[in-house]
Amino acid sequence: MKTLSVMLLGIVLFVSCKDKAAEEEAARQANLEKEKQAIKAVIENETKSFFARDFNAWKSNYAQTDYAFQAWSNDDGTFDSNVGWADINKQVGKYIAANPEPVSSHPIVERKNMIFKFYDDDVAYLTWDQFNSDKSEKNFHHSKEVRLLEKINGEWKIVCVSAFWDYRHPIPASRLPMIQKIANESRGKI
Repeated sequence: MKTLSVMLLGIVLFVSCKDKAAEEEAARQANLEKEKQAIKAVIENETKSFFARDFNAWKSNYAQTDYAFQAWSNDDGTFDSNVGWADINKQVGKYIAANPEPVSSHPIVERKNMIFKFYDDDVAYLTWDQFNSDKSEKNFHHSKEVRLLEKINGEWKIVCVSAFWDYRHPIPASRLPMIQKIANESRGKI
């Protein structure tokens, strides 16, 4: 009888520990999904603000630190890079001032194949494929995108941007059915 009681107690403890572990894992997964959504919102806001040439909204998405970094390819085969917030702020501010546009230079931006890697609760790395429309939404440029984000004062901020665009091979919108569907929906055709 005593042995049976000890075995039953052991089973009850085992089951309760297993249930607790499952609950903790479910909570961890829910929190991870919440963090991914917060990061996606920062990335979306940064892209939208940059293409709309809204400098103040754009810079609110960045870690304004001496280790912040940006690099991207240009359509002439060169690249630009900036290291540290002072340089990023100066160069991008100058670019936006020299290239003001009342509407987005890329009205449709579609992201695919987003991969996240969290290094701890406050650092995330991600990469994805991005398709960026021209102003007329007839052609798209494919880009490979990389971001490193850091949580600063409870908010995700971009620390590193790397964007490599294929300017030489525009993709007709008709070859990107999902993007065409999004374009039609944005114009109210569906």
